[in-house]
Amino acid sequence: MKLTRAGVLYIVITLVLGFAAVNTGNNLLYLVVSALLGFMVISGIIGKANIEKIDLRLDLPDEIYAGRQTFLGLRVINRKRWLPAFLLDVRLHGGKALLTGVDRRGGSRRARLPFSFPTHGRKALEGVEIRSIFPINFFVRSRFLTVEQEALVFPTPFPCPEPSGVQGRSSGRGRQTSSAGGEGDISRIAEYSGREPMKLIHWKLTARHDELKVKQLSEMSREPVVLNLEQMPGETTEARLQCACYQINRYFRQERPVGLQLKGRHVPPATGRNHKLKLLAELALYDQD
Repeated sequence: MKLTRAGVLYIVITLVLGFAAVNTGNNLLYLVVSALLGFMVISGIIGKANIEKIDLRLDLPDEIYAGRQTFLGLRVINRKRWLPAFLLDVRLHGGKALLTGVDRRGGSRRARLPFSFPTHGRKALEGVEIRSIFPINFFVRSRFLTVEQEALVFPTPFPCPEPSGVQGRSSGRGRQTSSAGGEGDISRIAEYSGREPMKLIHWKLTARHDELKVKQLSEMSREPVVLNLEQMPGETTEARLQCACYQINRYFRQERPVGLQLKGRHVPPATGRNHKLKLLAELALYDQD
């Protein structure tokens, strides 16, 4: 519990009136001081009950990068049977979120909590602090909730040139496959289903058959690349990790299969979000116990 400025002023006024009542023997001042003290006690009891029986659920994002602020999904649940919760200030790792009210009997509210970590690796989340100035801004009451969750923090992506030793590097567009795509050669002519873009309509055949015909193009597969951490630009291991993280994100935006060569470990090239997170996790835990 912490006193606010308003609380300090309230106590000072109460003490002054109390001394005046003792010195003068004025019964009215006694009644005023008693009312002020009673109001302070009641507000303290209500404030303490306001932050009790509160549960939290945290929803961590998939991608957390060191030194970059991101948002944590937060769900606050009120377990009190009769009383709502008001003016809840939730704090974690320097970030905070304010909830004006949470309904009683299992009521919940969602919020986004900004937070960041200075370094990469596996990070244990510290206890979440809940504060409240309810009902009157005299006291700031707080309590800590234990959170048994870990966050995997990836290295900070730092723009760097593409290393010359990348395996599978190719300046071409890629190779053509038999799968349907949107950028290769024409593989067949099909009926228009309504989902194809207008640029794929074959207008000559459409005019000849009196119905819309569309071109189906073969898919262009991208050349896979394998990033060797030791060949990444940078004088330190941290700099090479940041460069590799940047290159992985860049290649995945290009939809190219990416692999990773680490010290004593090889991850073959593949695509997909799960594979990307796997590669970033390898970088986050590199050379860490």
